[in-house]
Amino acid sequence: MRKLRIALALGVLFFGAACSPRDFLTRRLASDLIASSETFKSTQQFGLRTGVISNKDYISPEYLVLQGHGWITGTNSRCPPDVAPPPCWEVSLTPIGVDTFHDLIPSGAAESQYFSVPVARRQLTGITGISKSGNTADVDFLWKWIPLNEVGAALYASGVQYKSTVGFRQYDDGWRVMEGSAPRSNQGLDDALKNSEPAQ
Repeated sequence: MRKLRIALALGVLFFGAACSPRDFLTRRLASDLIASSETFKSTQQFGLRTGVISNKDYISPEYLVLQGHGWITGTNSRCPPDVAPPPCWEVSLTPIGVDTFHDLIPSGAAESQYFSVPVARRQLTGITGISKSGNTADVDFLWKWIPLNEVGAALYASGVQYKSTVGFRQYDDGWRVMEGSAPRSNQGLDDALKNSEPAQ
C-alpha cells in the first residue's frame, strides 16, 4: 500500500511538472500577455502638420483642442492644387505652442512642416472575462490612455476606459495573444484596440 502511495505521489508530481503556467489561460496570464505585447506597448503618436492644410484637418477634434490651448493659429489661405476643397488654412505654432512642442519634436525635424510626437501609452486596467472554445479563446479587457506629456493630456481625457476583445490561441508551448488583423471573433490585438469602445 505504501509503494502504491509513493508511485501515485510521484505520478502526480511528474504530471504537475509537465504542465507549464502557460498551459492554463488565467486572467493573470492573459493580462501579462496583453500588457507585454509590442502592439499594446506601442505609444500613440500625434501628427501635427503646419503650413497650408485643408479645412477638414483644421476643424478636426485634435486641431480644435490645439487651438483651444492656444498652441496653433490659422489664417485663411489660398489652397494649393493638391489640397481641396477650399477653404484652406495656413497653420503655425504660436509662441506658447513652440514652448509646448519644442522638447517633443525630434532633432532635425524643426524645418519640416509635419511633426509626429508621442503623446500617450496604454495601461491595462483589468481582464473582465475569458471565453474558451477548444484551443482558442476571446479575452475581454479594459484599458485607458496614460498621457506622456502636456499634449497627450489635452488630447486624451483622463479616466476614460475602453473595452476590447482579443483572440488567444493555444500552441504546443502555451497560450499566445493573436497579433495583427483577424476576424471580429478571435480578433488580433491591433484590431481589438482599433475597435475599442468606451466602457460604461
